[in-house]
Amino acid sequence: MKRLDSVFIVSGIIILILVTLGVVIPDQLEEGAALLQDFISNTFGWYYLILVTTFLIVTLYLMFGPMGKVKLGKQDEQPEFNRLSWLAMLFSAGMGVGLVFFGAAEPISHYAIQSPTGETGTEEAISDALMFTVFHWGLHGWAVYCILALALAYFNFRHDHPGLISSTLRPLFGDKVEGGIGKTADIIAVLATMTGVATTIGLGATQVNGGLAYVFDINMNFWTQVMIVFVVTVLFLISAWSGLDKGIQTLSSANMAVIAVIFFMMLAVGPTMYLLNVFTHTIGVYIQNLPQLSFRIAPYDEGMREWINDWTLFYWAWWISWAPFVGIFIARVSRGRTIREFVTAVLLVPTLIVFIWFSVFGGAAISLEHEGVAVISDYVTEQVLFATFSNYGLGFLMSILTLFALGVFLVTSADSATFVLGMLTTKGSNNPSNRIKIIWGVLLSLTALTLLYSGGLQALQNTLIIAALPFSVIMLLMMIGLVLVSIKEGKKKKNQA
Repeated sequence: MKRLDSVFIVSGIIILILVTLGVVIPDQLEEGAALLQDFISNTFGWYYLILVTTFLIVTLYLMFGPMGKVKLGKQDEQPEFNRLSWLAMLFSAGMGVGLVFFGAAEPISHYAIQSPTGETGTEEAISDALMFTVFHWGLHGWAVYCILALALAYFNFRHDHPGLISSTLRPLFGDKVEGGIGKTADIIAVLATMTGVATTIGLGATQVNGGLAYVFDINMNFWTQVMIVFVVTVLFLISAWSGLDKGIQTLSSANMAVIAVIFFMMLAVGPTMYLLNVFTHTIGVYIQNLPQLSFRIAPYDEGMREWINDWTLFYWAWWISWAPFVGIFIARVSRGRTIREFVTAVLLVPTLIVFIWFSVFGGAAISLEHEGVAVISDYVTEQVLFATFSNYGLGFLMSILTLFALGVFLVTSADSATFVLGMLTTKGSNNPSNRIKIIWGVLLSLTALTLLYSGGLQALQNTLIIAALPFSVIMLLMMIGLVLVSIKEGKKKKNQA
């Protein structure tokens, strides 16, 4: 039997300790996490805002700078996938539990419960609600994924280094990344990935529960969520053990078709022209206000600062926590692309999907409340989308399809996460053993359930912001390394000229 990697042992022990604490002293863990989250948000909020905006600026620099024509691979290497298939995979990376969970819930919250800028329930609040929602899901978040995926792809495909987070730190630390510095970086990446994906599983389980409660009057409680997570766990562990990768890929492709059907159904039965106008208007106000949104921390307004902590900082932490997971996927399917082509597609394609998605589902929910048809904001977050569906034609069918889509997203996300976690803890192996993947699968589900048990959605959000902070430092170093490499590439091209 192969000796277990130290990254696997240390990160596994840390996660087991956290799970044990969540079971034995859930109230104390929730209270401690809330205090730590509050401290981080108030102390490092400025850092998160500047860092994520800097990621966006650097990705644009890399796209237009001397590295733009550099290939992610050998210079004569051709892309593994054709452009249409590649863009479709970026599309699938951009879709998931989060977009379904917050598709109607976030815009309606900003419109009716607490506006990020002023009075709720007004026409201005509609514009602001959708603008802030797409800000949270748009260019900034995808720039986070882009930095990590670009660094991984560059050092893995162009310089044949292992596909590990630690490999991206070579420009700063050289061969030291093979020692303690590299191990620490990989452990932090594992913990961030575990927290990010566990949060997504928790959110997905609560929304499936919310949908079942709304449509079929099934109890909405922790034990129902346990059963949902259990079923999801069994399904993705079967996949991990049997290697049914093609089955999962087929299911994932079919799920994207289901999501597209739900989208076009909503666009057809909803106020179509209104939604198209909302989409167009939202693009305009987003572009117009992007610089101000990027640095908005409200130092003189305590209430607004709390809103930013609850929403913007939560999202920036979520993107950072998911970066190793999604970044590795994006890197793997982008071999042979130029950096300019890569950045353009990764930033723009998913962001366009975000604009369309939230304009339709968020606009449909807001329209109901603004016109006095239904008070959608009275529903709990997990049921907002289903309540929106129920007020339009084909609502029951859309709800059933959404429950199916959520279930598939949970299975495919967890299945992919076990592979990524296995890879990160077996020295970058592209074929981690079933035993390792199953161990991570069980720990992933236990972590999600522990967070739900110790405090529900708030515990999920608190833990995410805490876990993202140390990995954000790794990403900062990674970005600096990319800039240094870009400068060297530029000098090399000048000398060759």
